[in-house]
Amino acid sequence: MAEIKRKLYKRGSSFETTIPMPLLFAIDKSKKHNVIFKFDESSNRWYVEFEETEDSKKEELNEKG
Repeated sequence: MAEIKRKLYKRGSSFETTIPMPLLFAIDKSKKHNVIFKFDESSNRWYVEFEETEDSKKEELNEKG
């Protein structure tokens, strides 16, 4: 099993961490994305998903046409 460990940083009244590059292998890095964190209560696990932002989709449409 692969494992990636990241530091958690305090920023103002919240906390942040970075997204490791190995998790970004499947996305087009020239486009903008939102990172979605989902918690499954039944399995007590977090899942990370990436979705292309609406801004990025609009920019792509403008470039095409």
